[in-house]
Amino acid sequence: MKAIVVGATGATGKDLVDVLLGDEEYSSVEIFVRRNPNLEHEKLKVHIIDFDQSEEWANLVQGDVLFSCLGTTLKAAGSKEAQWKIDYDYQYEFAAIAKRNGVSNYVLISSAMANANSSFYYMRMKGELEEAVKKLNFERSLIFNPPALVRENSDRAGENFGVKLVRILNFFGIAKNQKPLPTKVLAQSMVNALKTSGKGIHHFQPKDIGRTE
Repeated sequence: MKAIVVGATGATGKDLVDVLLGDEEYSSVEIFVRRNPNLEHEKLKVHIIDFDQSEEWANLVQGDVLFSCLGTTLKAAGSKEAQWKIDYDYQYEFAAIAKRNGVSNYVLISSAMANANSSFYYMRMKGELEEAVKKLNFERSLIFNPPALVRENSDRAGENFGVKLVRILNFFGIAKNQKPLPTKVLAQSMVNALKTSGKGIHHFQPKDIGRTE
């Protein structure tokens, strides 16, 4: 199997690449990134690209499965428009190119409560992306809707606060299905699910994603 990863420099993306490189079923892992991740492995190939210049790299998107892990915060992006470009436009275009190039499997990290009809901007954006990529009709599409993620050494203040809040609620027996999930567990679950899921579209809600905690 040949894996393609976009968003490999993010917390989940890094963990996913580690899992894939250690999995004997994958003979090669190609990552498409905006900056050099300073990673070296005999199975790894790094493509440093400009996501706005797809004509320069579209022919390189070749493989058996695309893992799409791109994502940013509104604070980091600077505006809703900039966040939409990264979280929606770049991911959708990459998926469309992969489909056109014959990639048969697609795995997307979305968000809990993603809904194209949501009144909340972030949930609506994630939901609209889900609906768009489903229409690409990959042979097999796996969409993960994880709860709050626990990232090692995270500097996302809002996310860290959210994780702490949910853990407090969990302590009192509330929101058990939204128990914070380590990115390493999510990464392993994505790879495992691809091995066991049949053709078609599969959604994985927080309760469906394996945990080690």
